[in-house]
Amino acid sequence: MVMEASSRYRAVDTNPLSLYVMHPFWNTIVKIFPTWLAPNLITLSGFLLLIFNFLLMAYFDPDFFASASGQKHVPGWVWIVVGILNFVAYTLDGVDGKQARRTNSSTPLGELFDHGLDSWSCVYFVVTVYSIFGRGATGVSVFVLYALLWVVLFSFILSHWEKYNTGILFLPWGYDISQVTISVVYIVTAVVGVEAWYEPFLFNFLYRDLFTAMIIGCAACVTLPMSLYNFFKAYRNNTLKHSSIYETMLPFVSPCLLFILSTSWILCSPSDILETHPRLFYYMVGTAFTNITCRLIVCQMSNTRCQTLNLLLVPLALVVLLVYLQLLPHAEPIVLYLLSIIITLAHVHYGIQVVNQLSNHFKILPFSLRKPSSD
Repeated sequence: MVMEASSRYRAVDTNPLSLYVMHPFWNTIVKIFPTWLAPNLITLSGFLLLIFNFLLMAYFDPDFFASASGQKHVPGWVWIVVGILNFVAYTLDGVDGKQARRTNSSTPLGELFDHGLDSWSCVYFVVTVYSIFGRGATGVSVFVLYALLWVVLFSFILSHWEKYNTGILFLPWGYDISQVTISVVYIVTAVVGVEAWYEPFLFNFLYRDLFTAMIIGCAACVTLPMSLYNFFKAYRNNTLKHSSIYETMLPFVSPCLLFILSTSWILCSPSDILETHPRLFYYMVGTAFTNITCRLIVCQMSNTRCQTLNLLLVPLALVVLLVYLQLLPHAEPIVLYLLSIIITLAHVHYGIQVVNQLSNHFKILPFSLRKPSSD
């Protein structure tokens, strides 16, 4: 794959929170950064902060029981650290593009790097948030969280499906609202304790129900309607890039297959894999989804046809078949670990390969504003 030099990034942000609050804030923050600092380094830094939050919470709450009544809770200082770092990561994600325009260093590599890491951030963000409520009588079941994770993942890919068909990336409203809200909730949790979330929010409506309703409501009432509106607007203006229904819906094939396969594994699992290893299962699904999304982003940027079947689904399908045939009664957790490693290495390899190709094609260094040596 070689990206065309004429590739141009087109994005539209209509979220009032972004336009009137966050963008002015980011315009001020970006002035702090030195002009020699590469935008991709800012992007990577924010992503690493989310991974740190994920690992920190995995240490203090490995199985999502820490917030349950009678359990040893996550220390208050951890919630403060996670809240601050989450907001810093969100801020870095907002200023990286501004730094690119400020230093006249906007490239297709930056677009891929930004949105590619954003897609991987979904699983880290959602799973870390889960620890606020966790499992138990006042928490959310691991299967409900699995369903909510998919709501977030499909909301994310919906925006890139729009761009695949319209040529314009319409930034989702839910992202900014959720990032600011959750950052505040982390800090509030440190102050009032997780016990505060045990109480009903309104009548018998618990905070966990509010958490679930906000994610589903934002997707169903904001993200999906706006995506369909933007799509049909392009259809009425005769500016869609694809004329057939098959080509239009092609980006959803691999995500839907991933959903079907992963859900089938959960339902057929003899060892109840989601109950016993929820964090790792979420990570595996999120990483496989990220690879699918990154390949779609590359297709958008290079004006090429979307891949019908992601090859990472093949080993997953094989595992699901073995689980269905009851051939992995005791080795299921080991297989999940191995599959997670394989998917991670395959995705990282793909990312490095694409970054190297783009760097060589555009004669740029991914984490520096200097041009590479011609020697």
